[in-house]
Amino acid sequence: MKVGIIRCMQTEDYCPGTADFRVIREKKGAFEGVAEDIELIGFTNCGGCPGKKAVLRARELVKRGADTIVFASCIQRGNPIGYPCPFAKKMKEIVVKDSGEQIRILDYTH
Repeated sequence: MKVGIIRCMQTEDYCPGTADFRVIREKKGAFEGVAEDIELIGFTNCGGCPGKKAVLRARELVKRGADTIVFASCIQRGNPIGYPCPFAKKMKEIVVKDSGEQIRILDYTH
């Protein structure tokens, strides 16, 4: 599995992504049960509200080899502060539509 993670730009100031990297390494959270090796292709932000740049960033991750796009838990679940992105649903819809069926989409990391 070759993973590209899209995170919330608003959380970058206080979350360096260590939990995301840990769950990949330990194959926990969204990666539990993944039998194959997991390679992190890239870790980028959504581009800021309302997340319109997420589709361009997902394209770039795929171009660089990602076969799986993961929305970090800060977007979908609001970790660590409990405030999910109000644009998460639309952002995911656009990325799914643009990426096609060959790209796997995961809703969270941990």
